[in-house]
Order: sequence, then structure tokens, then C-alpha cells
Amino acid sequence: MNFFYTSIGISKQAFHQQLGRTACHRECRESLLPIIHQLRNDHPTMSSRAMYYKLMPEGIGRDAFEAYCSCENLSVKRVKNWRRTTDSSGVTRFENLANNLCLSNIDQLWQSDITYFELNGRFYYLTFIIDAFSRRILGHHTSGRLLTDQTTLPALRMALKERKRENLEGLIFHSDGGGQYYDKEFLKLTRQHKILNSMCEFAWENGKAERINGVIKNNYLKHRRIRNLNELIKEVDRSVKLYNFDKPHIGLQRLTPIKFERQLKETSMQKSKIRNIGKSMQIVN
Repeated sequence: MNFFYTSIGISKQAFHQQLGRTACHRECRESLLPIIHQLRNDHPTMSSRAMYYKLMPEGIGRDAFEAYCSCENLSVKRVKNWRRTTDSSGVTRFENLANNLCLSNIDQLWQSDITYFELNGRFYYLTFIIDAFSRRILGHHTSGRLLTDQTTLPALRMALKERKRENLEGLIFHSDGGGQYYDKEFLKLTRQHKILNSMCEFAWENGKAERINGVIKNNYLKHRRIRNLNELIKEVDRSVKLYNFDKPHIGLQRLTPIKFERQLKETSMQKSKIRNIGKSMQIVN
């Protein structure tokens, strides 16, 4: 290998530094892709340049952003509502473990997505994590940047704190292919709790998380008078609380997510007591 580096006139250190920069640029673009798709679907005729100034993404310049949109067929007038996988060489993409999964309890499948909210001509980002069985929003975060430590990482920490369990072995964490979901620190946290990472290729394969985005934005936030980031944070917190505690779901027998989980817990405790009584009777006999 040293002969190879010498023959092309580059040092080993410089070669690996370039590899690192290339991987960093690729991750930046992968993180942006879901948001660009959402923006394109909401604004079918908006130019790539206008989208750039709306998003003001870090780690990519204007011309590179426009070229990336063109490469992803996002510069056209209308794009169908799905997410294509980009060149994923060197990029982590997990198997879709949620496909055809039959749920019977909470903490079997969590779904997550990142969406944007426009305020005073600027975009802010909302991250939600829900339990797919109870529809409860377990974790969320509001930020002005798309970085992992301001989106998926704090949302996951909130969800873990909400469940108060050190070991969630077997739980599937399902998301789109955004770079925030395969960031090293994010994966370190999922591995620590023995959580299985799962990713979809198309938006409809992460439907419940996508639906939460629309519910919070269209049913709550758009009806509030929000003037700045601090007020947005407070309104998102308030909306999540209303959704979890006050909004009944047809799929939950008209119960709210919180009431559904409480009923589930009570039923589980009753079954456990019956089993224990049965075991005691067997011992006496």
C-alpha cells in the first residue's frame, strides 16, 4: 500500500482524510434527502435555489445543493411522494424489520421521522418517536438545525427516559434512511439498550410516523400563534401532551394513547395475578 500511495503522489494520511471528508459529505446529503422530499411535495414548483435558501443546510454549498437535487430528480416540477435510496456506498442502511410485523404489545416497534415547520421564513425541525402499538409519542425534539444531537438523539433519550427501562432487547426502531438515524452516537445509544435498527425505502413503509407529522403540524401547530423558536418548542410540547392524553383513536377503541397503555397494563397485571393464583393452587394440590 505504501508503494501505491507513493506512485499516486499522496500520503497515507491525506488519502484517509479525503475518505473521511467524502463520507461526511455523503452523510450530510443523506440527512437532507427526506426533508428535501417533504419540501418538494409541499412546494411542487419551488426552484432548487429557493429550497436551498429556505433550508440553509450546513455542509453543502448552493451549487452543490442544486446539483444534488438534479441528481435526485428533485429539480422537476412535480415529484411523486416517495423516497429513493441514493448512492449508499459507505452509508449504513438497515434491513426493514417492520415489514409484515404483527404487534401485540408496546415496545415492540417504535417509529420515527423528522419533519420541518416554517416560521417567519425560516425552517425548524421536529423529530417524533412513537410506539406503533399504542400510538403514543414517546420522544420528541424541536430544533433549528438538522444535526443528530439536535434531532434524533435528544428525542431517543426522551423516549428511553419515558419508558424507564435499561434493557429494551428486541425492540425495533424503525425510520427512513436519514443520516441522523445511522449517526455513530445514535447507534451507540441503540446498541446500549439492545435496540434493533430498521429502515424503510419508501415513505409509506413508515406510515405511522409520517402521520404523526401531519397531525401535530396541521391539527395543532398551524392553529397557534407562534412567533419564535422558544414559542414553537412550548407549542410542540403542549401539542404532544394533548395528543397523548386527550386525543382518542378509533384504532385504540376510542381511547387516548395514555389510557390505552394504562388499560393494557391493568389487563396484564390481572392476567399475571390469575397465573400466580393458578400456580399456588397447583402447589397446594
